[in-house]
Amino acid sequence: MAQQASSLPGVSYVIPVLNEAAYIETAVRSVLGQDWVGEKELILALGPSTDATDAVVEKLAKEDARIVVVRNPATDIPVGLNLAIRASRFPIVVRVDAHSELEPNYTERAIADLERTGAANVGGVMKARGRTPFQSAVARAYNSRFGLGGGSYHGGAEEGPAESAYLGVFRREVLDEVDLFDETIRRGEDWELNLRIRAAGHSVWFDPTLEVTYWPRESWTKLVRQFSATGTWRGELVRRYRGRNPWRFFAPPVLVLALALCLVLALLQLTGVVRGWPSIVLSLLYLAPALYLAALTLISFGRSGGTRWRDRWRFFYVLPTMHLSWGAGFIGGLLRGARDTVDTSRTGI
Repeated sequence: MAQQASSLPGVSYVIPVLNEAAYIETAVRSVLGQDWVGEKELILALGPSTDATDAVVEKLAKEDARIVVVRNPATDIPVGLNLAIRASRFPIVVRVDAHSELEPNYTERAIADLERTGAANVGGVMKARGRTPFQSAVARAYNSRFGLGGGSYHGGAEEGPAESAYLGVFRREVLDEVDLFDETIRRGEDWELNLRIRAAGHSVWFDPTLEVTYWPRESWTKLVRQFSATGTWRGELVRRYRGRNPWRFFAPPVLVLALALCLVLALLQLTGVVRGWPSIVLSLLYLAPALYLAALTLISFGRSGGTRWRDRWRFFYVLPTMHLSWGAGFIGGLLRGARDTVDTSRTGI
């Protein structure tokens, strides 16, 4: 076994951590419990948390010498990832989220994919789960194609080359070649990194048999903040990389614009400013929100809508919360750029 382990590449796991007292131990245990028999280390990029995260991380680091802690005063995820990667020692880098939990054979299967395909990055499927009724409703939305737009790592797809990958298992040499994550991008940094990896002539590979558990935000306000910030940065990425963004990114902002136009039209009709044939023709605008509401109702309350009506109602308002927050953020980011937008669902501000 020792000889076999010595012939395997070492693996560095990297996790940016900020205000994750409730989740970081689960993530760390799933990393340390990997079946990979080669050398491994875990680099935690620790931001200035305001909860008990530091104490939890300190306890874990004392228990296992493979855990290395680096400080990330900037708090931003890409900065933390780069700090952790630069502090790592091994040729394979595995990104892990503090809200995630890896299957025991995740590393072994992902590295086998790297060797088999020659890809620079391999990723799998995000399987969201919930500990509370609200979080479970958000998890169902994450796992639904109607929820997050059908990206392969949300809804699953056939194995093969991909636009991006959830988290990612990287060849360190390729990360160095493309100069790691872009620290000017606070959300969507993974998509942008994979864009540069592919532009450099390498491939990104999706394997649907690789599954990672993800724990979504636990409250409505955190969900709104997260999706608003994510949408804002996606708008910024569209500004930077026009023509390279999938069509699904434009669906939520179109919905927001359609709702806004419908509200304006309704006001003009009620006040008599718009009437007659123009009013009838313009009323076709109402089809967009009507169709959305019909689809939302069917998905939420259909046969697969869940066993309890309370769960179905939660899902019914969680989905538009995600779509409208993301869409409104996208429009703002597209019009004025992301600027200093921060995901305050992480910072606790």
